Amino acid sequence: MPVASLDALPLLPANRAPLSPVYPWPKGNKAAVFLSFDVDAESAWTAKDPNHYERLVTMSYGGFEARVGIPKLLEMLRQQELKATFFITGWAIEAHTAACEAILKDGHEIGHHGFHHLMPDPGAPHIVEEMDKGLDSLKRRLGVVPVGYRAPLGESCEELRVLLKKHGFLYSSSWRDDVRPYRQVLADGTPGVVELPATMTFDDWMYGLTHRYSPRPLFPREHVLSIWNDELAETRDWGGLITTVLHPQVSGRPMRLKLLREFLEHVKSYGDVWIATGAEIAGHFAACEAADTKAA
Repeated sequence: MPVASLDALPLLPANRAPLSPVYPWPKGNKAAVFLSFDVDAESAWTAKDPNHYERLVTMSYGGFEARVGIPKLLEMLRQQELKATFFITGWAIEAHTAACEAILKDGHEIGHHGFHHLMPDPGAPHIVEEMDKGLDSLKRRLGVVPVGYRAPLGESCEELRVLLKKHGFLYSSSWRDDVRPYRQVLADGTPGVVELPATMTFDDWMYGLTHRYSPRPLFPREHVLSIWNDELAETRDWGGLITTVLHPQVSGRPMRLKLLREFLEHVKSYGDVWIATGAEIAGHFAACEAADTKAA
């Protein structure tokens, strides 16, 4: 229920999970990169206004994903010998089945990203339907039962967190409040899913997809690469996790793909940064957590 007034706000942090445990990364790695993409396609635009569907140039920004962005990113990932996680909306799976099948064929993890890319705002009437329809598309079209979830438009609420646990998800990757994985704690005090916090500086949409319906400028490649390399260097020193939030309709474009390729080659040059899928990172956390509990 919405909070009626400021005086009604609990005098507690919104996230009541304890501080993140510091578990070692596998194989002596010093830090980790969760390489992940959000496949919204045209649903990124229709979620804002269903009438956009009739605006064919607006739709073409999202349509770029299946026509060019996804194939080019898959080609680059094969060349780099890397596996990634693709969070896909149910609408994109239904509309661009072949492109999504290609992601699966290449051995990448596929996660849940809603159906129509609608924000799971507290009290929103569509939260359960977005979950159920997305799960149905993943299973029926791709044969996938996802273990990972990323909330459309990067929002969450208690109803959604309870749904994730109910449906058996291993992890979510939506919150912005840490540089290490942690276990969510639900409002009733019980454990929720593992959270792999997103790194805001690695959301490519933040650097400007286009001036269409957006005040953001288009950042030059050199500026973005400088930000990413500095964020990586410091996060590595902290022994932390970087989680990317990349979109094929942004990072699948020529200059952006060149930038991503250069960044990934830079990450690999360290030799001690684990580039992995969400399922691998969350699974590692859960194993360390279980061992910690057993030892205690």
